[in-house]
Amino acid sequence: MNQVTQLAERFPRNFLFGAATAAYQIEGAATVDGRGPSIWDTFAHAGGNVVNDDSGDVACDHYNRWESDLDLIASMGLKAYRFSIAWPRVFPTGAGAANEAGLSFYDRLIDGCLQRNLKPYATLYHWDLPQALQDAGGWTNRATAMAFADYAQIIAERFGDRLETLVTFNEPWCSAYLGHLYGIHAPGLKDRGVAFATVHHQHLAHGLAVQAIKAAAPELPVGIVLNAQSIYPEHQQTKTPQNATMHFTTGPFLIRCLTVSTHRHWLMPVQTCYRKTGKVIWPPFISHWTSGGLITTRPLALVINRVARFHILIPLSHSPAPL
Repeated sequence: MNQVTQLAERFPRNFLFGAATAAYQIEGAATVDGRGPSIWDTFAHAGGNVVNDDSGDVACDHYNRWESDLDLIASMGLKAYRFSIAWPRVFPTGAGAANEAGLSFYDRLIDGCLQRNLKPYATLYHWDLPQALQDAGGWTNRATAMAFADYAQIIAERFGDRLETLVTFNEPWCSAYLGHLYGIHAPGLKDRGVAFATVHHQHLAHGLAVQAIKAAAPELPVGIVLNAQSIYPEHQQTKTPQNATMHFTTGPFLIRCLTVSTHRHWLMPVQTCYRKTGKVIWPPFISHWTSGGLITTRPLALVINRVARFHILIPLSHSPAPL
């Protein structure tokens, strides 16, 4: 028995192996058939943000090579394909009238999956916010969450009878923090308040989208893909910072996407992470967070994408700000 066979036998018979991609990383055709620019187009073209100043203008040319790409997936013996729908390909400015050419591409892609006995799993948001919405405030603007719900409804109405599952967000931790706190992903911002506002409005968008999807396609399973992080203290003395780190990284997304608890629940421990002149700082958008946090409690079809393990080392002299 070879190693591949031994490995395969460790999985249950009904385990589903598949491939996963993101629209901006593979589709290319960035200006073809009415597609509008996304924040990743802007970020990549700004220069100095991506290795070799690469962009998704052509990428893997999946937009034109989708048939051979699906053939390749099927030839590997895989049974599922999780792809993301490019929001600016369907709504070039993020809202308004849908772009029929964009919808037709995903019609062909989904039908191509089914013809090859590949289960199609679609993701609504893999970080490519339409640039027009970013220009209007992006994820700091509550209107973006409303536009996302409208987008979700159109996708569910058009494809809901053929999709295996529809995912709202892929790894919102990345788009919220890497894009708005650390500035290493699009849109390249480094602002704590903006990052927390992004977390809030993405949660709101998730809840509104689930409601819209279920109204349009009641039988369609809905999920969210989270990159959970398991935090361990290097020393017992770092227990408090460990709790704060957990609530900052994984807590906001698991708590708010799966329950109806308040944002304040996870922000309280996070206070210990941020100090300025010895005082606790509340994010500037907190006054808007105590109301209007519409989050669904409907059962979700899938939740976790991967789990990473982190160890934190805090100097033993560390004294967190008082709660």
